[in-house]
Amino acid sequence: MLRRFRTDRRGVAAVEFALLAPVVIVTYCGLAEVSIAMMAERRAAHTASVIGDLVAQSSSLDTTQLGDIFSVATAIMAPFPSAPLKLRVTSVTADSTGSPKVAWSQGSGIAAMTKTATVAGFPPNLLVAGDSLVQADVQYTFTSPLRYVMRNPIVFSDTFYLKPRAGGAVACATC
Repeated sequence: MLRRFRTDRRGVAAVEFALLAPVVIVTYCGLAEVSIAMMAERRAAHTASVIGDLVAQSSSLDTTQLGDIFSVATAIMAPFPSAPLKLRVTSVTADSTGSPKVAWSQGSGIAAMTKTATVAGFPPNLLVAGDSLVQADVQYTFTSPLRYVMRNPIVFSDTFYLKPRAGGAVACATC
C-alpha cells in the first residue's frame, strides 16, 4: 500500500500549484500596485509642471486666474483622485545679492510662502541678481486601491523651476 502511494504521481501538479499560487498572486498584486503608484507619481509631477508652465507663460495674474489654473490639476490627475493633490506656485526673484526671495505665492491645499521670505532649499547659482523664476511645488499622497502589498499611503513631492516666458517676473496684483 505504501509503495503504491510512493509511485502514484497523480495530483503532483495540484500540490505544486497550491504551493506556488500564493507567491505568484502576491507578486502580481505587488507589481500592479507599484505600476499604479508610478503612474500616480508621474501624473502628479506632470500636473505641477503644467501648472508652473501656465503661470510662466503669463506676464501678470490674479487669484481668480490662479484658481482656474489650479482647477486644471483635477483634469490632469484623472483617473486618480485629485483630493490628495497639493500644489503651490511661487514667483521667486533674486535680490541685489542674488538671494532668492518670494515675490508672491499661492497654494492649493498647501500653505503659500511668506512674501519677501528667503526660499529655503533653493538650488545655488540658479538665479542672478534681479532674475526671476516660477517655482511649482507638488505633494501627492498616494493610497493604493488594492492595499494588498502597499498598505500605507506614500507621499510624492517634487519641485519645478521655470523661467517666465514673457520676460521679467510674473506679476500677481491680488496675491
